Amino acid sequence: MNESRPAVPPLTGASPTLDERTWGMIAHVSAFAVFVFPLAGNIIAPLIVWRTRRDTSTFVEMEAKEALNFNISVALGGVICGLLTFVGLGIPLGAILFFGWLVLTLVAGFRAREGVSYRYPVSLRLVK
Repeated sequence: MNESRPAVPPLTGASPTLDERTWGMIAHVSAFAVFVFPLAGNIIAPLIVWRTRRDTSTFVEMEAKEALNFNISVALGGVICGLLTFVGLGIPLGAILFFGWLVLTLVAGFRAREGVSYRYPVSLRLVK
């Protein structure tokens, strides 16, 4: 008989509470504030979550810092794409950057909601 077992959390410590998981998810998806505040919403919103919630939970601190670093990296990539527009590469690279940002931000939000720390595959680690 083949029974499926529920996933067992790692034994590295207590799993994040529902509140911590929710704030971890908010840290990632807050980057969508860029659609309300176009020039810097994707950086300011995770920064606010990091600054206000970092002392309440290590999990939230790590997720917010990861989201902040990723969105700073994406913003720098957007500037580079803007400069490359003059040689014809900026628009296709910008589209790839946008869709990659969108997908990775959603994946990170879902993972944080599950209580799993997410590390973006491509990100400068500027905020320590």
